[in-house]
Amino acid sequence: MSVARVTEIIASSKKSFEDAIEKGVSRSCKTLENVKSAWVKDQKVEVSEGKITAYRVTLMVTFVLKD
Repeated sequence: MSVARVTEIIASSKKSFEDAIEKGVSRSCKTLENVKSAWVKDQKVEVSEGKITAYRVTLMVTFVLKD
């Protein structure tokens, strides 16, 4: 039997939501072991002078704990 934990992270990108998600998952895998999934809890954009300057996502990352 395995036990999993979920942690919330925020990642951003100047390119797109998809890029922010990829950056967030990639960074999570550097710190957490046994990452199994992630889901997007929230998406936001930063706007300056009428233009989008950053795409921000809140991810819920699931990883399995060691025995």
